[in-house]
Amino acid sequence: LLTVTVFLSTLTPKFYFALTVTSSFISGLIFVFEWWHFRKYGTSFIEQVSVSHLRPLIGGVENSPPAPAAFSAGENETSRQNMPECKVWRNPLNLFRGAEYSRYMWVTGKEPLTYYDMNLSAQDHQNFFTCDTDALRPSDTVMQKAWRERNPQARIKAAHQALELNNDCATAYVLLAEEEATTIVDAERYFKQALKAGEMIYRKSQNCHSQSPQHEAQLRRDTNVLVYVKRRLAMCARKLGRIREAVKMMRDLMKEFPLLSMLNIHENLLEALLELQAYADVQAVLAKYDDISLPKSAAICYTAALLKARAVSERFSPETASKRGLSTAEINAVEAIHRAVEFNPHVPKYLLEMKSLVLPPEHILKRGDSEAVAYAFFHLQHWKRIEGALNLLHCTWEGTFRMIPYPLEKGHLFYPYPSCTETADRELLPTFHEVSVYPQKELPFFIHFTAGLCSFSAMLALLTHQFPELMVIFAKAVSVVS
Repeated sequence: LLTVTVFLSTLTPKFYFALTVTSSFISGLIFVFEWWHFRKYGTSFIEQVSVSHLRPLIGGVENSPPAPAAFSAGENETSRQNMPECKVWRNPLNLFRGAEYSRYMWVTGKEPLTYYDMNLSAQDHQNFFTCDTDALRPSDTVMQKAWRERNPQARIKAAHQALELNNDCATAYVLLAEEEATTIVDAERYFKQALKAGEMIYRKSQNCHSQSPQHEAQLRRDTNVLVYVKRRLAMCARKLGRIREAVKMMRDLMKEFPLLSMLNIHENLLEALLELQAYADVQAVLAKYDDISLPKSAAICYTAALLKARAVSERFSPETASKRGLSTAEINAVEAIHRAVEFNPHVPKYLLEMKSLVLPPEHILKRGDSEAVAYAFFHLQHWKRIEGALNLLHCTWEGTFRMIPYPLEKGHLFYPYPSCTETADRELLPTFHEVSVYPQKELPFFIHFTAGLCSFSAMLALLTHQFPELMVIFAKAVSVVS
C-alpha cells in the first residue's frame, strides 16, 4: 500500500488527463463498433461472443428459447413450422396503373411502385395470362412477349398489335385497361370488351379441354383471364359508386368459381359491404372466411375487431371502464383488437393517423407494413364512420404489446411474428415511405454499458482538464479507500 501511495504521488495531472482521454476514446470505439454490429446483425457482438465461446468454457449451459405458447384452434405446431415467413401475396385491392398509380406520379413526381413490386406483377401476368398453346395464335404470341416487356409504352404498343391481329384478344384489352386507360371509366370500357372476348374464348376452351393436356392448360389460362376481368369490373363499379352492383358481381364470381378462394375476392366483398354499412352481411362473410383452415389477413382480423367495437364504442369511456370494469361486450371488443394487433401491429398507427399513408403496392406481405398500408388505405373511412371505434382502438392497441410474449420467438394467438418482414417491406414500398418496423429490437446491455462508460470517462477527462489538482486528490483518495 505504501508503494502504491508513493507511486500515485509521483503522477502528474497530465497523466490522469491522458488516461481518462484514452479510456474515453477506447470505450467510444467499442460503442461505435457495438452499435454498427447491432444495426447490421441485430445482436451485440460482445454478448454473442460471451454466449457462444466463453460460456461453454466456464461450464455454462445455453438457455433454450421459450416454448411456443398455445395456438388458437387449428394452429398446431406442424402448420406453424410449415408456414412460410415472408411469402408475398397479390394485393386483392391493388389500384389501376394508368388511372391511379400514373396519375399520382404525374401530380407528385414520385414513383409509387418499386421495381421489385412491378417485377412480381410481370411474373403474375405471365403465369396467369399465358400458356403453351399461345404459339398457335399470333395475337397470343404477341401478348406473351408484351407481358415480359419492361417499358410500359412497349407493352401498350404490343397490345394494340395483338388487337390488329385478333380483335377478340381478351388479354390485350386487359393490358390496355390496366395501363393505357387514364380514368376508371376508360378502364371499365376496356374491361367490358375483354369480358365479351374472354367469355367467348372460355366457352370454346370448355368444350375441348378434355382432348389433351395442352387444352387443359388453355382452359386454366382462359379461366384466369375471365375471373380477373370480372373482378376488375366489380372494382371499377365500386370506384364509380355503383356499390350494390359491385357486391352482386363479387358474389356471383365467388359462386361461379368457389375453388379460387386463394384470390381473396372476399376481401373485396368485405370492403364493399362496409361501404354499404351492411354489417350483418359483413358478419356473414367473416363467419365463412375467418376460418381456422384459411390463412388470416389484416382485412379479416381488423374487420372482425371493427364489428365487435361497433357494439360498444359509442358509449365506451376509459375512465368509466376503469371504475366499473369491462362488460362482456367490451371484453370481446378488446380481445378482438388484441387479436388483430398481434396479427399485424403496423395497422393502428395508420388508422389513428399517427403515420402518413401512401398508395398501396400491388403486392403485400401479410403481417407486414405493406399489408397495413393496403388495409388502412381502403378501410380508414369505415373506422371513422363508426363513432368511438378509433377511440376504443387508441385506448386498447398499445396495451397489446405488453400482452404478446416474446413476439420474435413465440406467438400468443398466431405463429411467431416473422423477423424478416422489414427487408421484404422495404422492397415492396417506395423509398420515400418510412417503413414501419415491429417489434423494435431492444438495445442490448453492452451497448448501454459502453455508452455509459464512454460518457463517464469523457466526463472524467473534462474534469481532469478543468480541475487537475482536485482530480488528482480525488484519484488518490479513491485508490487509498480501495
